[in-house]
Amino acid sequence: MKIKRLLCIATVVAIMTPLFGASAADDGALELKQPGKLSVATEGTDPPFSMRSADGKLDGLEIRVMKEVAKRLQLEYVPVITKWDSVLVGLQANQFDMSSAAMDITPARQKAILFSDGWIESGGRIIIPQDSSITSAQDLKGKRIGAQVSSTYAQLAVDHGATLKNYIDVTAAVQDLANGNIDGVINDSIGNAYLIKDMHLPLRQTPDYVSRIQKGFAFTKSKPHLAAAVNKALAEMVADGTYAKLVTPIVGYDPYPKEPVRSLLQP
Repeated sequence: MKIKRLLCIATVVAIMTPLFGASAADDGALELKQPGKLSVATEGTDPPFSMRSADGKLDGLEIRVMKEVAKRLQLEYVPVITKWDSVLVGLQANQFDMSSAAMDITPARQKAILFSDGWIESGGRIIIPQDSSITSAQDLKGKRIGAQVSSTYAQLAVDHGATLKNYIDVTAAVQDLANGNIDGVINDSIGNAYLIKDMHLPLRQTPDYVSRIQKGFAFTKSKPHLAAAVNKALAEMVADGTYAKLVTPIVGYDPYPKEPVRSLLQP
């Protein structure tokens, strides 16, 4: 009788599941730290990717996109505020499930961590005073250039012969530039445009790009199922127009890559 009863219960569950649905996390396939919750590292101080709105709540490109991703995965979005130079350390230590901090997809980083498909395309440009003689990356030799610590932009400054000054966040670097303490700042072009406008600074960007790059959400290589699920949700958002609806009000256009860099998921 017990066997028949168990079989009956199993049959009912099998029938009910497709009727009511279940999140991808229900079967434990997403390698989450805590079932039902998606903990995501973000800086909270990197506009327009992550910042605080007038009411103090987290907002920005990555925040809006990740909230929608979590919703589609039927997970609770749990932001974890983390300094940029601690993101990779925290990721490897499994302090959160993934990072949405605006991280460039580079071959070197792909060896150490797993990226989602590219979710935004931009590039590095130099912020300079209106009267600056700097016109391109070729003019950086010997100049005092600021960049966020541990960023690809910091390395680009060094590669072009500049005297590098590191900053914890880009806002501080731009303010130092406005105060005349450095000659320029290399940072993401989308972020640059937003900062110049938002802070009402007498600055501009060089017309050329120091680099072209796509950014991806970051995972440890032990979480391929989570990365695949995020990729699927992101692709659906782009296809149904939700992505553009979320990000266009912030930057004025749809920055999704025409040819996204794909995740190096293991078969």
